[in-house]
Amino acid sequence: MEIRHKRIMIIADIEGSSACRNYPATTVLGPGWGDACLGMTLDVAAVVRALFEGGAEAVYVKDFHRTAHNLFSEHIDPRAKVISGYRPGPVPGLGKVYDATGLLMMGMHAPSGSSGFLAHTLTSRISRLEVNGRPMSEAALFAASVAGEGVAPLFFSGCPVACDHALGEIPWLGCFSIDKFAPGFDALAWRRRLALKAVESLGNRDAQVFNPRGPFEAVITLREGPRAAEKLSRRWGFDQKENRIYIRARDMAGLYHDLIRLCYLTPLTARVLPLALPLYNLYGRAALAWVRNQGCSPLK
Repeated sequence: MEIRHKRIMIIADIEGSSACRNYPATTVLGPGWGDACLGMTLDVAAVVRALFEGGAEAVYVKDFHRTAHNLFSEHIDPRAKVISGYRPGPVPGLGKVYDATGLLMMGMHAPSGSSGFLAHTLTSRISRLEVNGRPMSEAALFAASVAGEGVAPLFFSGCPVACDHALGEIPWLGCFSIDKFAPGFDALAWRRRLALKAVESLGNRDAQVFNPRGPFEAVITLREGPRAAEKLSRRWGFDQKENRIYIRARDMAGLYHDLIRLCYLTPLTARVLPLALPLYNLYGRAALAWVRNQGCSPLK
């Protein structure tokens, strides 16, 4: 197999990883979170090791769930650069993509409004997100966010519904699904197959930068109802009707920026973000350190 991408960025989430079984396991310090972090770590570690064995020259791993501190980085091949915590730019949240040319998205979930395991887009407050009349997943948002850096999406893993949605948006993706609730599910065997499929994606001849042409009209349906929608829409100057908020953007970068503001920020926190991010990252590091000390790390 010809290796077309040797410098890889991995975005890792937890819902579609091998040991996340329910919503509490996705929450920082929630019941089962330590085990979910361990499963996520082992999944990523298997893929990273296989990528280097398959010809990759550089691998960058971005922890992209909740506080972005969920990986026991000491158990991932030291040749990889593990990036925990959020960064302000150049790619929102992700920060630098370094010299990566290919993107792998691991442990992902299906979009809001779908039937997938713990389905949501950006936040569970959104019950449905449609862009130009179609559901939009985080796979599309993340893949488009690195388009300006010349990075092409290559691979995606998550529940079967998540994989179906990702392929509907980015048809050349290599996908590998997980059914961890199937009788006799063998995480180790699944992890081996996951790693093989990830390596195959390095030779993807059809992969290209994902940057759909606008304009875009997004309809965000809030789970909390009309009052919450009115409050959020007024905060940022978006149109609103009942429990739906409407965003219009010329390009995907603008749409992603507006969705981040809507979901995570207030005008005040947006202004103090350079100061707030280090504190939030400190909280994430402390929580993971506490779990590590409780014995969830593989070598404990």
